Amino acid sequence: MEKNPYVPMPVNVDKIITEVTTKDIKTFRFSFVNKEDEESFAYLPGQFAELSLFGKGESPIGIASSPTDKGYVEFTVQKAGVVTSELHSLEEGTLMGIRGPLGNTWPLDYLEGKNVVVVGGGFAFTTLRSLTNYMLYEENRPRFGKITVVYGAREPGLLLYKDELALWEKRDDIDMHVTVDKGDADWKGREGFVPAVCKEVAPSSENAVALICGPPIMIRFTLPEFFNLGFSKENIYTSLEMRMKCGIGKCGRCNVGSKYVCKDGPVFSLAELDELTPEY
Repeated sequence: MEKNPYVPMPVNVDKIITEVTTKDIKTFRFSFVNKEDEESFAYLPGQFAELSLFGKGESPIGIASSPTDKGYVEFTVQKAGVVTSELHSLEEGTLMGIRGPLGNTWPLDYLEGKNVVVVGGGFAFTTLRSLTNYMLYEENRPRFGKITVVYGAREPGLLLYKDELALWEKRDDIDMHVTVDKGDADWKGREGFVPAVCKEVAPSSENAVALICGPPIMIRFTLPEFFNLGFSKENIYTSLEMRMKCGIGKCGRCNVGSKYVCKDGPVFSLAELDELTPEY
């Protein structure tokens, strides 16, 4: 019997982590109530899901964990509207729902054998974290070339996954560059805007693909740096996750030109985006 795409799968809230000092971004770890649901939720980095709160509604959120993480799935959620505010009020042990996985993925097959440059800003680092952990997984690491990560936030307290970032920085198979716009008295790391750091790091475009997610203003000033480095629009990818609505192309609210962002995306190359309407 074919599964009804509108019916969410029940999950338990196992763990809630407050990621930032402003307390408006939290990571939620869910476990599936039914084993068959866990097995059917086969996702890859870049995909998203609808998080359902009974009686409140649902919200599309990118998957922050890696499929190599077994027994749970994680989402990092910013408090912004009715559903996400209610989600932030939940306690561990609460029962809720998940619908998905939905959308396409980061271009994993295309990335194989290539050097990968990951550039993230602020809250938009979530699905890039999923991808990075996927590539660093022991069995997957030989499939990819050099991995360079540039990740920035406005201030140290707004960096996500701080413990994980510290572990990545200790590894010798990833080139990490964590930066903040302005540090505080305790900050010992790099200061500087993401575009400037990308220019300084200057990753080679030879046999390389760049994946860039962040605030629009960050992307606007970062892209020219990659064009100057020789990256083509075919080798720069981003995610339009914020355009997600129903997730299955039925409501039409993500439609742009000939594309349904929730079905044809949310991951697109810049070359693909150039073919859409001028709003993109």
